[in-house]
Amino acid sequence: MSDVSPGSNQDSSTKTIPNAGTGVSERASELLGKTNEIIGKIDWSQMGKYGKAAGIVAIVIVAQVIIKVVIDTVNFFPLLPGLLELLGVIVVGQWSWENLTTSDKRNAVLEKVQNLRKEYLG
Repeated sequence: MSDVSPGSNQDSSTKTIPNAGTGVSERASELLGKTNEIIGKIDWSQMGKYGKAAGIVAIVIVAQVIIKVVIDTVNFFPLLPGLLELLGVIVVGQWSWENLTTSDKRNAVLEKVQNLRKEYLG
């Protein structure tokens, strides 16, 4: 005669894992929804400039984590990273062919870069 009751013969390895059946995109959208809900509750007019800066840093960190999850998901598929690299090489080659083949085009690109530099760096 054992001391174990008939109802306690359940296997402990059959515990359910929360969100085990959900995909990465579902979890990411769930995380974004919760983040937007939390941010929506904040009264930004009561925050000082340091509080706003801390909030912006927190949002940037969350965004970087989400971007890392997306990039890791893309790298998980065997053919996708190679195809994206090939696409990048094709786009750079096409841009170079259209913008760097003649000296006039090269000078125009150099002038655009210098104008952007003056505009943003002073």
